[in-house]
Amino acid sequence: MDPAPSIRVNIVANFIGKFWTSLVSLIFIPIYIRFMGIEAYGLIGVYISLLALFAILDMGLSSTLSRQLARLSTEPNSGQESVDIVRTLEIVYWAIGLAIGAIMAILAPLIARRWLTVSGIAPDTATRAIMIMGVVAAVEWPSAIYSGALLGLQRQVRLNVLKASATTCQSGGAVLVLWLVSPTITAYFAWQAVATLAQTAAFALSLRSVLAEKRAAPPRFRKEILVRNWRFAAGMTGISAITTIVTQLDKVILSRLLRLEAFGYYVLAFNIANALASLVQPIFSALFPRLSQLVAYGNETELARLYHAGCRLLAVAVLPICVTAAFFPGEILDVWMNNPDTTRNTFRILGLLMIGTTINAILTLPYALQLSFGWTKLSFYKNVVALPLIVPSLLLLIHRFGAEGAAIVWIAYNGALLLSEIPLMHRRILRREMISWYIYDVLVPLSVVSFVVVLSKACIPSNIGRIGSGVWIGATIFIGMAILGLMNSRMFLSLRAVHHEL
Repeated sequence: MDPAPSIRVNIVANFIGKFWTSLVSLIFIPIYIRFMGIEAYGLIGVYISLLALFAILDMGLSSTLSRQLARLSTEPNSGQESVDIVRTLEIVYWAIGLAIGAIMAILAPLIARRWLTVSGIAPDTATRAIMIMGVVAAVEWPSAIYSGALLGLQRQVRLNVLKASATTCQSGGAVLVLWLVSPTITAYFAWQAVATLAQTAAFALSLRSVLAEKRAAPPRFRKEILVRNWRFAAGMTGISAITTIVTQLDKVILSRLLRLEAFGYYVLAFNIANALASLVQPIFSALFPRLSQLVAYGNETELARLYHAGCRLLAVAVLPICVTAAFFPGEILDVWMNNPDTTRNTFRILGLLMIGTTINAILTLPYALQLSFGWTKLSFYKNVVALPLIVPSLLLLIHRFGAEGAAIVWIAYNGALLLSEIPLMHRRILRREMISWYIYDVLVPLSVVSFVVVLSKACIPSNIGRIGSGVWIGATIFIGMAILGLMNSRMFLSLRAVHHEL
C-alpha cells in the first residue's frame, strides 16, 4: 500500500483549507453586494443553482474515481491501473464540461428573459452574464475529477493548498476587477472564467506530478474501466440526479416565483448556511478513503471504531457553529453585513436554513459509510420517495410564507431522513451500532451544544454592539467545542490507532 499521511494530518489539512476557503468566500460577499447590488448577487445564485443541476451529468464519476484509487492503494503493482483510470475518466469529464458550457450559453436568453424577474439589470446584461457563466462552468467542471483523484490518493494537504490558493485568487481578484475595472456582474463572471481556468490547470498539473511516480507506461483511455465500474457509477448517478433535484428545487422555484432581488436574499442566507456546514467536508474527505480501505480489508471492528470517532469529531467541529448560527442569525448578519435592510430580509431565512443544514451535516458520515460499501440504492430510493412530497410542499409553503417556506421544507426533509435512513442503513451495515450512533454521536452532543447556545442567547446583554456581539458569538462556539472535545478526547485516539493498524 502507498504510504499516506495519518488521518489526523489529513483532517487538520482539510479543516485549515476549508476554513480558509469558507472565510474568504464569506468575507467578500458584502463587498460584492456593495459593488453590484443584491439583484446582481442573485445572478450568482442562479449560476450556483444551474451548476448544481448539471451535477446530474457527473454520472458518479468523481466518487467512483476517489473510491477506486483508495481501494487500489491497498493492492501491490496497481500504479498503472490508477493512471489509466484517471485518464479514462478525465476524457469523459472534459467532454461533459464542454457540453454544460454550450447548453448554458444556448439557454441564456431564455433564462434571462422568460424565467427570471429582473428589474434593476437590463435583460441583455443578464443574458451576457449567463453566457459567461457557461464558460466558467465548462472550465470549472473538470476540476472535480482532479480533486477527486487527489482525494482518493490521499494527497489532501496538497489539495487544500491548491483549493485555498484558487479561492483567494477567485474572490480577491473579483473584488479588484469590480473596484478597478467595472462594478458589473459581467465583469465579475469574466474574471471567474479566467481564475477558474487557472485553477483547473493547477489541479491537473499537480495530479500529473503525483501519477508520474506510479505509471510504467503512458496513460491511455480504456473502455473496460468504464464497463468494470458501471454499477457503482450508475448508482452514484442515480443518487446525484435525484439528490440534485430534491436539494435544488427550492432555488429553481424561488428564482421563478420571486423577484431577483428577493431571491438574492435567499441566496445570501443559503450561501452562509452552506459555508458554515461545509466544515463537515474535511472530515468526510479524510475518512472516506480510510473507510473504503477498511471495507476492503473486511475489518468491521476497526470500521465501527473509526465511524463513531469520525461522527463525534464532526459533532465537535460542526454542531457548535451550526447551532449557534441557528439561534443567532440576526446578530451574525449584523456583525458581518452591517446593513439593516439585508439583516431584516435575511435573518429568519438563515435561522431556518441552519436548522435543516445542521441535521444534514449529521447525516454526512452515515452517507460516507454507505458509499464505502459501494451501497448506493438507499440514498437513491430515499429521495425517490421524498420528491413527490417535496414538490407540492414547496409550492404550498412558498406561496404562503415566501422564501421562509422553502427553508421549512428543508428542515422537514432532513428531519425525516434522520428518523428513517439510519435504521434502514443499520439493518445492513454495522448492525449493532445504531443505538450508539443515535445516543452518543447525535443526541448527547446536540443536547450539550443546544444547552450552551440557549443559555448564551438568554444571557446576551442588550445593546452589546456589533463588536461585542461578535465576541459573544465566538465565545459561545468556543465553549461548545471545548466541552464536546473534552467529553470525546479518549474516543479521538481511535483516529490515530486505526491509521497505525492499516
